Amino acid sequence: MRDALRVPAGPVVLAGFDSSARPLAPTKRNRDLANDTARMRDLQAKLWAESTAGGTRSVLLVMQGIDTAGKGGVTKHVVGTFGPIGVQYTGFKAPTKQELRHDFLWRIRKRLPGPGVVGVFDRSHYEDVLIVRVHDLVPEAEWEARYDAINEFEKELVDNGTTVLKCFLDISFETQRDRLLARLDDPEKHWKFNEADLDERARWSDYEVAFEAMLERTNTDHAPWYVVPSDHKKYRNWAIGELLHETLEDLAPEWPRPALDVPALRARLAPPH
Repeated sequence: MRDALRVPAGPVVLAGFDSSARPLAPTKRNRDLANDTARMRDLQAKLWAESTAGGTRSVLLVMQGIDTAGKGGVTKHVVGTFGPIGVQYTGFKAPTKQELRHDFLWRIRKRLPGPGVVGVFDRSHYEDVLIVRVHDLVPEAEWEARYDAINEFEKELVDNGTTVLKCFLDISFETQRDRLLARLDDPEKHWKFNEADLDERARWSDYEVAFEAMLERTNTDHAPWYVVPSDHKKYRNWAIGELLHETLEDLAPEWPRPALDVPALRARLAPPH
């Protein structure tokens, strides 16, 4: 899956990606898009257990995408299949006044996954080369410098034992319209509707340029980008589940093997005579 979805080196043009595609999806005879959740849970549990014996490895899933792309859906349907221990979710909103007094990576560092943890970033440090660029919130020289800062930051994470899995959830202009209308059609989803999303939608072409620069400038060997076609929700969830599965398989965590004197411990637990 990583080979199929990885962004190739060089210039990135989003128009060249098909947001409705289903690379490597099961054939028509087998439309089951269920991930091997039992195997993923086992690997995630082993990663956490490994940390209790001094392991330092972790995973950081970074998700970026336009409004309604499905970051919350992935968190619920994919990451939500893990046990609660060893998982950390962060949904980054607009920075607070306190956060704005610091470097843009300050609030990110505070939410990095610790040893054994699978961390999830619903939006991330990439907002500081996306929304700030589209809305002209900081001088160009400032957001331009952030691409190199991000690459250095992620290299630091990888060198310290964090595997960074970066997914861009790619949807079409028409799909976003359908999803926004669906929220309006369902009173139980009105709470999800934000009128500001329509203002952001009007800047679609500006966001495309910003996303293309993000994918091109920060697509590194140590932390590559994956473009996940996300018009089809089930495929999106399955594809990111497969990416997570492959990542955990590569880490190959194992249960710790403490030096226990099992016979002696069993003897202590024996019922009294």
